[in-house]
Amino acid sequence: MNQLRSAMFALLAFLSFVRALPAQEPVPVASGFRLQDGDVVVFYGDSITEQKLYTSDIENYVLTRFPGRHVRFVNSGVGGDKVSGGWAGPIDLRLARDVFAYRPTMITIMLGMNDGYYRPFDPGIDTTYEDGYRHIVERIQKELPQVSLTLLKPSPYDDVTRLPDPPPAYNTTMLRFAEFVGKLAAEKHGLTADLNRPVVEVLTAAKAGDAAMSETLIRDRVHPGAGVHWVMAEALLKAWNAPAVVTSVKIDAIHAKVTEALNTDIAQLQRTKSGLSWVQTDLALPLPFPPVATDPFLAIVLQVSDLTQALNQEVLRVEGLAESTYELQIDEHPISTFTGAELAAGINLATLDTPMLAQSRIVALDTIQKNEIEGVRFELAYDARDAKVQATVKKLDSAIELAVERQGKDAEPCLHRYVLLLRRIANLGSDSNREVTRDRLHTLGTRRQ
Repeated sequence: MNQLRSAMFALLAFLSFVRALPAQEPVPVASGFRLQDGDVVVFYGDSITEQKLYTSDIENYVLTRFPGRHVRFVNSGVGGDKVSGGWAGPIDLRLARDVFAYRPTMITIMLGMNDGYYRPFDPGIDTTYEDGYRHIVERIQKELPQVSLTLLKPSPYDDVTRLPDPPPAYNTTMLRFAEFVGKLAAEKHGLTADLNRPVVEVLTAAKAGDAAMSETLIRDRVHPGAGVHWVMAEALLKAWNAPAVVTSVKIDAIHAKVTEALNTDIAQLQRTKSGLSWVQTDLALPLPFPPVATDPFLAIVLQVSDLTQALNQEVLRVEGLAESTYELQIDEHPISTFTGAELAAGINLATLDTPMLAQSRIVALDTIQKNEIEGVRFELAYDARDAKVQATVKKLDSAIELAVERQGKDAEPCLHRYVLLLRRIANLGSDSNREVTRDRLHTLGTRRQ
């Protein structure tokens, strides 16, 4: 990991040289996104939260989409927890130590998988769950009356890709719990996000496409893999009005003019003998997805969900080009080739291997390292009465602050140089072909309207 990190930092050092003056003021993406500068978010839950996957996805979204906002994220998930607490302490102790101590402005709660005891639905168990959940919400609102609450309908037990074992389907219990959670959120004036239905839809679609592979998305039926956690993160981010747009750029090639620049600065746009060039400093980064070629599980999720459309739109449109084939380069690195029609319709850079994606992946590595430190600190805090443990906790707190600072620095916008080149005709054997090529290069972007 250290070698990869060093290599990526070297790349960023090359990319982030002198920032060009913007040709126009950037237009930010309009958003009523719930998390603002200075917010503290605590994710509370059981082992599915403790996996630190959907929570890290949300953290990385905020870091890369709003790099200027300082939002602190704390994961307080503990395996086996129920509404009454668990091995890490009874619920009131858990709330005091693992929630209130951080003075959060936003708390999410996801509990239920363990509360049904993996049995057929039982009215007595249901009552215990509802009473315990209500106690948690009322205790929070009494201690932190100004806090925002987002109650999460529990993620599903996978009865989709395999037959229920034993019947009836245990997810029917999760759905009953989810119905109560939605009603309680409305009653207590909180937000709610459904982490069950979207996952079931993805599992259903994945099974229709490849039944054997679909079983790998939640291998033990309880703990989702990383791809499914992105579906859960999407559901929560949508509840917080997360914008889909990373950046959106529209260029008029005929007049060498920028007609739209959302969430980005663009300068030095000019026509050249071989195409167009400009410099661009984005105010956000694409989501740090790994290469789908190396992650078949994420590839399935991206194929059967609306994740890219809903959260990861980094659009470039170039209108007025003559119909031909063009190569896009960023920082002198070839990205891909496109037709004039494809560029006019718009390409989503977030799906391509760009320097911006490389930077985003560095931020994701930072988040992994920060979470590792926080995980150790979280466990040590159980025994914080010991003086030596207290000293270690303080050291880890300092390390966490440094890790958070590094996340912010690595997410800072960088300048990138774009070049759009008309690809030359492969066979230039005849004088007529050479003349056609020179003419095409000369008339790039001058197609009459």
